[in-house]
Amino acid sequence: QVQLVESGGGLVQAGGSVRLSCAASGRTFSTHAMGWFRQAPGKDREFVARISGTSGNTYYADAVKGRFTISRDNAKNTVYLQMSSLKPEDTAIYYCAAGRAYSYRLTTQEDVDGWGQGTQVTVSS
Repeated sequence: QVQLVESGGGLVQAGGSVRLSCAASGRTFSTHAMGWFRQAPGKDREFVARISGTSGNTYYADAVKGRFTISRDNAKNTVYLQMSSLKPEDTAIYYCAAGRAYSYRLTTQEDVDGWGQGTQVTVSS
């Protein structure tokens, strides 16, 4: 199982930007699709973005499309989430997630093989 550690996040004003990073352990990083989910207070955890293991194909939730960019560096075992044009409704705990090895599926919690500990992003109006 891939072990994940997030960094980044914090308090940012509406319209601002922030970048999250997620460092993964293990030598099989490139075989896992990687993604980000988020959970706002009182709400269910929801899918944000996904990137495939080697082809770099990406997929985004409609709520963040055009504002967030997911990327990865397989040489550094790291996945990133660049968040721009932030809105107060983006306030949530953001979780890095690894899909199952050799599977492209990573849009529901059932697809997740491992979670990071979460990092708080707060967007002030």
